[in-house]
Amino acid sequence: MKQKISIILPVYNEAEVIKEFSDTLHAVLDGISDRYRFEVVFCVDKSADDTKAIVKEICLERSSVYLGLSKRFGHQMSLVAGIDYCSGEAAIMMDCDLEHPPSLIPTLLEKFEQGYDVVHTRRVYNEKTSFLKKTTSNIYYSMLSRLSSVTIEEGSADFRLISRKCIDVFKNSIREQNQFLRGLFRWVGFEQCTCEFVSGKRHRGKSKYTTRRMLSFAINGIVSFSKMPLVISAIIGLIIASLGFVYGAYTIVASLIVSQRIPSGWPSTISLIAFLGGLQLSALGVIGRYIGEIFDEVKRRPMYIVEEEYRPK
Repeated sequence: MKQKISIILPVYNEAEVIKEFSDTLHAVLDGISDRYRFEVVFCVDKSADDTKAIVKEICLERSSVYLGLSKRFGHQMSLVAGIDYCSGEAAIMMDCDLEHPPSLIPTLLEKFEQGYDVVHTRRVYNEKTSFLKKTTSNIYYSMLSRLSSVTIEEGSADFRLISRKCIDVFKNSIREQNQFLRGLFRWVGFEQCTCEFVSGKRHRGKSKYTTRRMLSFAINGIVSFSKMPLVISAIIGLIIASLGFVYGAYTIVASLIVSQRIPSGWPSTISLIAFLGGLQLSALGVIGRYIGEIFDEVKRRPMYIVEEEYRPK
């Protein structure tokens, strides 16, 4: 029997490009349909454009699965919903903006046939990608790999294949509230490899990752896989406390032994107080972020809510 492969597609405000993407995807899938059966799962975040209606039309035409989420839960939770609802022996997750090329799917499946449970992809940026984006991405993943116990390659993307073994682990065991999937799929183990791809061109529409969301995503990755910010805060606090002790000893010596008069109201004293106050607030902010993550876990709210589901008969 042909193996069943699920294609998990998170969708949000992609009305301009989703039809073109679907046609491109199915052209690739039709080319290997002699070896595999495919289940396409659209996980649609609450969108502000006509995405919902267009995706429903595609699902009826192509006999695909439609999952409509009750609000915008975000890209990562849309992927989690797809993992929970897919039924294939393996699943391929990818974005619908054509920056993740469907033409790479046969290569991912070849790696799966060779026995790999997780096939990652690494983005090779094209010449039109801005220098700032490439630089910040490389710095972030390099820093994250140094701070955490997992190694995430520069240019890593949420375009990957996972086997049923890995799918079941995520469905039954990994149920974190704020999942950083690029790290979790590295952490989970099993047989893994990486394929490279040249980042495709977004034909229409624009990226849904604003600067604020990108920053939140980056912080979530660090908090999820590293306690080093807490350690760094403690080390800096210890250094400042030591310097304060030395300065206090100097003041005592200067005023009692040398009889040097210490002028009151030094501007440096005000600067020192402001510096220490800012440092303490920064440390409290780091601690507060970790406490916030604990608070989310304790509440145990669902990671997503499916408002509407359609499966072909």
